[in-house]
Amino acid sequence: MSRVFNVNGTCRPQKHYMVDLTSRLQEIKKMVDDGEYFVMNRARQFGKTTTLNALADYLQKDYVVVSLDFQTVGTLSFQNEQTFVAAFAEELLDNVEDFPDGIEAQLQTFADGSAQISSFGALFRAIRAWCGKSDKGVVLMIDEVDSASNNQVFLDFLAQLRAYYLKGPKVPAFWSVILAGVYDIKNLKQKLHPGEESKYNSPWNIAADFVVDMSFSAKDISSMLLQYEMDWDTGMEVDNISQLLYDYTSGYPFLVSRLCQIMAQNVTEASPKEERAKAWNAEAFQGAVREILKKTNTLFDDMVKKLADYPKLKEMIYSILFQGSRYAYEPDNELIRIGEMFGFLKERDGKVCVSNRIFEMKLYNLFLSEEETDVKMFTAADTEKNQFIRGGHLQMELVLQKFCEYFEDIYADADDRFVEDNGRRIFLIFLKPIINGSGNYYIEARTRNMKRTDVIIDYKGVQNVVEMKIWHGQEYNRRGEDQLLEYMEYYHLDKGYLLSFCFNKKKQTGVKQLQLGDKVLVEAVV
Repeated sequence: MSRVFNVNGTCRPQKHYMVDLTSRLQEIKKMVDDGEYFVMNRARQFGKTTTLNALADYLQKDYVVVSLDFQTVGTLSFQNEQTFVAAFAEELLDNVEDFPDGIEAQLQTFADGSAQISSFGALFRAIRAWCGKSDKGVVLMIDEVDSASNNQVFLDFLAQLRAYYLKGPKVPAFWSVILAGVYDIKNLKQKLHPGEESKYNSPWNIAADFVVDMSFSAKDISSMLLQYEMDWDTGMEVDNISQLLYDYTSGYPFLVSRLCQIMAQNVTEASPKEERAKAWNAEAFQGAVREILKKTNTLFDDMVKKLADYPKLKEMIYSILFQGSRYAYEPDNELIRIGEMFGFLKERDGKVCVSNRIFEMKLYNLFLSEEETDVKMFTAADTEKNQFIRGGHLQMELVLQKFCEYFEDIYADADDRFVEDNGRRIFLIFLKPIINGSGNYYIEARTRNMKRTDVIIDYKGVQNVVEMKIWHGQEYNRRGEDQLLEYMEYYHLDKGYLLSFCFNKKKQTGVKQLQLGDKVLVEAVV
């Protein structure tokens, strides 16, 4: 029982619970067998290093594998061509055990500075001789290529790789080259020097598209939990927990492992069986979600930093979340490409959306926290939050009643445009202190648009569905009611909630109940 869920560094099967990487390695090996040069370009903590290490072992039988990490090289090595050649040669010497005759001595002259000529040309002539004498194809893998702190030197290095690749099989060269990092090569300049004009003339245009899915499917997560269950016998419903993990993370490796790690911390060898089961049920999962959202981690820290570095990206995400803006997915749009590269955005049904529910919840919390100290609605809810919880249950109807009262009092003179743009944000600010610490909420992404948004509130394992909408006539309202009834069926609820922001001068504000068949709809109008 020594294995654990790991979120720090490389995962290893002997020490950590892991998904089976075999199918991914087979896909990548096919690219290597075809002699492809490519970039494993994925967001932070997406399993790139773990995959590269596993790939190195997987390829060992058929290839000479050179596995480097630019983080270990140091920034001074990228100052100019000579320092880079020396550092690269030293890395080769440290990472390859057996060279053909004469190659090791030649590389040593580059590393120690004794070579008469220390240039890219001289280095690649030595590499060409090595590859030509080798019994197996030489595969070069470089992790953390983002660490190339001098963009031009690194681009010159890539240009050499490209030149030998284009000369074809008649000229010996690396059989395959795999670079791994967050940034794709043509965005490297943008990352290193914010504010400067970006370079898009990267010499890495020979790279094949890397389309291997590195996210975890629900089936992948299930296979990992089955390993854990064999060790700990909690009696968890593996398929249900796996699906919950996937629903909230969309298979983002760090998020899956961190949520599992949080739930697993409540299980020890001394725990009785019933306590082990409680650590891995739906309520415990919601507790893990609250835990991951309220504590900092390297992934969230990086998210905050990237949003500060790219304010226009932050504005786009804000408008998606709070105003229901819908952007057509265009991969060549700079903001969309950057957001996708960082793992914040993805494509769904031809539109841009936040990539997973955990990120979405974190972003809502982040944006709201930047505003709540200046918002009277937050203060009103925070002051009277105890009245909304009775017997451990959230009194959702009372929440809506009080929201209507405070909204009419505070925003009675606000113009329609302000309410339309900010109404949903104000409701979430009001809701946050009420459920904080004991509940979560998320937005149903399929319904979020300029006109309506469905909020799913989970408070101590009990779910409430609130549809927030901008009033666009009675017929539209009826369609919203029908949609809400569908969600109530899905969540096995007898009561649902509508919050309408209405600009009709003859509107009747307040809360009323509607009986629709065997369901009750509580509608609040402001």
